[in-house]
Order: sequence, then C-alpha cells, then structure tokens
Amino acid sequence: MKFKMLFMLLALSGVMLTSCEDAKKKEQEKAEKERMEQMEAEKQAEMEAEKKKKEMESNSIAAKAMETDTLSTLVSALKSAELAGMFKTEEGPFTVFAPHNGAFSNVDKATLESLMKEENKDQLADVLKYHVVADEVTSSELVQAINDNDGKYEINTVGGGTIVASLNGDSVILTDENGNKAKVVMADVDASNGVVHVIDAVVMKKA
Repeated sequence: MKFKMLFMLLALSGVMLTSCEDAKKKEQEKAEKERMEQMEAEKQAEMEAEKKKKEMESNSIAAKAMETDTLSTLVSALKSAELAGMFKTEEGPFTVFAPHNGAFSNVDKATLESLMKEENKDQLADVLKYHVVADEVTSSELVQAINDNDGKYEINTVGGGTIVASLNGDSVILTDENGNKAKVVMADVDASNGVVHVIDAVVMKKA
C-alpha cells in the first residue's frame, strides 16, 4: 500500500513538473514572440519616419529653390552661409521672401562679393535671415493682414528687424528698414516646411 502511494505521488510530481515546464516554455515562447513583434514594430516605425523625412526634404524650401533656375544665386548664398540645411531638414514652418537672380545682380557688386566670402558668412546669414519669417504666411493671409492694419503690416523676421508689407494695386510691396522696396513677383510656392514668395530685390536691415 505504501509502495502504491509512493508511486502515485511520484507520478503526480512528474505530471506537475511536466506541466510546469510546458507552462514555462509557453511563457518563454510568448515573450519571444512579443519581443519579435516589438522589434518589427520599431523597425516599421523607423522606416516610416525615414520615408517621411525623405519626402519632407525632397519637397522642402531648399529643394524648391534648387529646382528653380532663377533662384540659383540665392541657393549659392544659402550654401555659403551654411543655411541650406536649415531649409532642408527643419520642419519650420517658414516663409521665405526669396530674391531672384536679377535681384542679386542689382546689389552693389563689391558688397555682394564681400558677403559671399567665407570670413563673412555670419553677415551673409544675417542678411538672408532678414528675408525669413518664422511662420507660414500665404499671399492671401498677407494681403488680409495689410488690409486689416490700414494698408501697412509690419513683419518680424528671423534675422531680427522688421519689413513693412503694403499693396500697390494687386502687388505686395516689401519695404526694408532703409526704405528700399521689393515686389513679390511669384507667390505661394508651397513647400513641406513652409512657403516661398519670390521678390525682385534684396532687402536689408538698417546698418
């Protein structure tokens, strides 16, 4: 009788041990499956983020400028001032009043050549940032702001200082701190990190 009881206890212990091992194995398999699923989800998230980043950069303000032949001088200036990356990778949004090639050709040659030198890149960056607003402002919003402010709307720029926007007929005119004027000749070039308005003159802060 004692032998039979002992046998039954041993058999029961074996069943319980096997059951515990099976449960442990299932838990390990479940944990491994969850770990693999988590890794796959993270991989997919990284791929999606990289895809969105590439899409953003390919449609960024910098990319739009590089695609526009009449903005080649501006692109060169942005590269010289080490600002091209800012308008390629930063989400913004920004509004850029972009002088076309003809606008730069009207700047005093000696002044422009001096600004494009390596040692003067900070000064060049300051000039370029004076053309940038830390917000997305479409042409219709700008016209509305001008009309809501008695015909003159003061714009604060990333480079410090202000530009005054006004209307001359249907055209938006920008007046810099020196009283020089630039006209918006192409509006609302949409980009992933803002909007570009092409202007016909380079505007400058008051020295």
